[in-house]
Amino acid sequence: MTVLYILLGVIGLLLLGAVVIYNRLVTNKNLVAEGWSGIDVQLKRRADLIPNLIETVKGYMGHERGVLEKVTELRAQSLKATGVGDKARAEGALGAALGNLFAVAENYPDLKASQNFIQLQQSLADIEDQIQLARRYYNGAARNLNILIGSFPSNLVAQNFGFTPVEYFEIEEPGERAVPKVSFP
Repeated sequence: MTVLYILLGVIGLLLLGAVVIYNRLVTNKNLVAEGWSGIDVQLKRRADLIPNLIETVKGYMGHERGVLEKVTELRAQSLKATGVGDKARAEGALGAALGNLFAVAENYPDLKASQNFIQLQQSLADIEDQIQLARRYYNGAARNLNILIGSFPSNLVAQNFGFTPVEYFEIEEPGERAVPKVSFP
């Protein structure tokens, strides 16, 4: 009889442990989703700012059409991108194109002095900071979930309930890792 109670106790502890591990996995999966939502919001804010920036710059940089068209094209690609990897690649390319736009803007003193352009630059710099913070939060949450999924004994529960590792939000091209240079007069 004592053996039966010990066996039931061990089974009960194993079930309780599995429930605790499952709940940790669900919590971390939701933190990853929350982190992605934060990135998505900031990327949308940046995408919404770009048309205003293009319109402001257009009047000053009529013969720099290629730069403006590239930013517009990459913005559209960024909005269409799905998945963490695709979004990271699209956003990296967009960031590089914005950097080129600001580099070209250096050649136009009237544009650099425009109050509207200065405000747009400041807004973009603030959004870039928020994107960086959201990306760090997401990648931290992804790391924690991936550790749980790969660690024993939580990997046993993760496999049985279909939890899979998530992708980090990383910029793959070394040239795209540079943050767009935003300078203020």
